[in-house]
Amino acid sequence: MDQSKAPILDALTDYHRMDRYGFTPPGHRQGRGADVRTREALGQDTFHSDVLSTAGLDDRKSSNGYLSTAEQLMAEAVGADKAFFSTCGSSLSVKASILAVTQGKGDLLIGRDAHKSVVAGLILSGLQPRWINPQYDSELHIAHPPSPEEVEKMWQRYPDARAALIPSPTPYGTCADIAKIAEICHSRGKPLIIDEAWGAHLPFHDRLPTWAMDAGADICVVSVHKMGMGFEQGSIYHLQGNLVDSTRLSQCADLLSTTSANVMIYAAIDGWRRHMVQDGTNILERTLNLTDRVREDIEQLEGIHVLGPELIRAEASHDFDPLHVLMDVSGLGISGYQAADWLRANCRLDVGLNDHRRIEATLSQADNEETTGRLLDGLRQLIKAAPDMPEPKKVELPEWKDLEADAVMLPRDAFFGPVENVPFDEAAGRISAEQITPYPPGIPAVLPGERINQRVLDYLRSGAEAGMVLPDPADPGLKTIRVVAHQRDS
Repeated sequence: MDQSKAPILDALTDYHRMDRYGFTPPGHRQGRGADVRTREALGQDTFHSDVLSTAGLDDRKSSNGYLSTAEQLMAEAVGADKAFFSTCGSSLSVKASILAVTQGKGDLLIGRDAHKSVVAGLILSGLQPRWINPQYDSELHIAHPPSPEEVEKMWQRYPDARAALIPSPTPYGTCADIAKIAEICHSRGKPLIIDEAWGAHLPFHDRLPTWAMDAGADICVVSVHKMGMGFEQGSIYHLQGNLVDSTRLSQCADLLSTTSANVMIYAAIDGWRRHMVQDGTNILERTLNLTDRVREDIEQLEGIHVLGPELIRAEASHDFDPLHVLMDVSGLGISGYQAADWLRANCRLDVGLNDHRRIEATLSQADNEETTGRLLDGLRQLIKAAPDMPEPKKVELPEWKDLEADAVMLPRDAFFGPVENVPFDEAAGRISAEQITPYPPGIPAVLPGERINQRVLDYLRSGAEAGMVLPDPADPGLKTIRVVAHQRDS
């Protein structure tokens, strides 16, 4: 195929050139009806390119096939059999993949460090999760992806499970040994789903960790808005091999997705693919070289340590993405929560992942000496300000065995069944009816259907007091927890 083409972008250009006008949604009519203050904030071009896909950009029959052609170009560009665009983020793509491989029944092997969107898929489908232990670093208190050995153990325990799902890279940038895990799954004729939300850029440079499709995964879900150049909510799920029915996968996505997909999200994915095919290796080479320098410069700053080799030592991850610049600020006597808040308030800099001792800056192909210079300057100011900050509140970090909660009920049954709210201090021993997720990184500490233990409660309460964000419990203040009614320890 001609990878110089971007069919959705080209069709949008033609739409404007031909001065089309639609008596259809969106009702703002390319911004004509939008409030002038809104247009000033968002820009006229934003509204100008927000047009209807079918009976707008394409005709009422979608006979020009702009979207399907763009998806075929993407699949060819990265070596997948098929690619599907999503405007509902990788959260939808993961749910669709889960439904497609399981047909909504049976067991699914899942890395326990899975994102909360995976848990949502379990609740919707009614599946029985069989959790695969990640590789937990008790020194760094980081969960790395599961090892092939752990995956093999779980297949031996649950040979009738429908598939395995592993997140890789993690929000910390650490990666699983996908090739070996795929081999283990395929030896049983079972598919492997990789939640590679942080890996959209991986196919385009050899210095980056191995892309899931190249390593043999059957389905790979990527978020173009994370490490690519797409808009928020832009996602792609790739498929290869014959273990997953492509029609069912597409239909499962159709069940969950919007019927009013945003053309701008599609167009940004389309344009990014063309850009990466034409110049992605050079762009990422420049970005990786810049990242090398930034990591070295930060490491020279007093009190801040950039994590690197320790992320791939024994009992850790198989590989890691260096664009995740993970910084330990505990040497400054402050927490990652404090550092993130201070940088935002005083330097107008936002960082992504933050926890009791770390912050993370993810670099992308958009960064340059100017943007990384702002980061370095902000960190220098942080170092000067740290001595005047209050002592960070201690987070009661659990051991990994404390996070291995007993799964007593199906997540769906616990979530939709009779529930009651109990005081936080009385929740130990009860079965959770909700998930409680420190965010970022978005990995649940408590799941529906699991028996709550005291160490996890101590972790959540102390974390919340120290600055941890918990967006999903019914009571964000953690005065109460939603539990299954009338279920107590026997």
